[in-house]
Amino acid sequence: MHHFFIDFKMAYDSARREVLYNVLIEFGIPIKLVRLIKMCLTETYSRVLAGKNLSDMFPIRNGLKKGDALSPLLFNFALDYAISRVQVNQEGLKLNGTHQLLVYADDVNILEGSVYTVKENTEGYIVASKEIELEVNAVKTKYMVMSQDQNAGQSHSMKTDNSSFERVEEVKYLGQL
Repeated sequence: MHHFFIDFKMAYDSARREVLYNVLIEFGIPIKLVRLIKMCLTETYSRVLAGKNLSDMFPIRNGLKKGDALSPLLFNFALDYAISRVQVNQEGLKLNGTHQLLVYADDVNILEGSVYTVKENTEGYIVASKEIELEVNAVKTKYMVMSQDQNAGQSHSMKTDNSSFERVEEVKYLGQL
């Protein structure tokens, strides 16, 4: 079994709001609700405390608010949009008749039966993620092979078009080894 654990760079911070509004509309969310969501995200400001000095307020134009109950739901719409764009390799691993892609918040695990299919589906997912302005963190993204065959997946990393991802023997996923 081949696992590919994707980590996004500053996932919530990098979500482009205008792209997200279009994703919501494409999913059939009523325009009135999209406008209400837009009102919640528009005109957000922040300040920075450095030592005892507090900066002036500055606008936040991209990203989702951390701690906001709406943010995980909106981020899930964005990831679901990217997932729907991936042309899944029909030769890929199926459990209970479905291809395996585990997603929780911004943690993504692609499971496949071969290095070929995990690489092909990973490349598609990376391209689709870029459409919604999410960038894969190549340093934190890992590739792992689970097999009783000691020689399975001998390579030390997985290479895609633009990146190389480290192969590991264990990975921390959802806070657990």
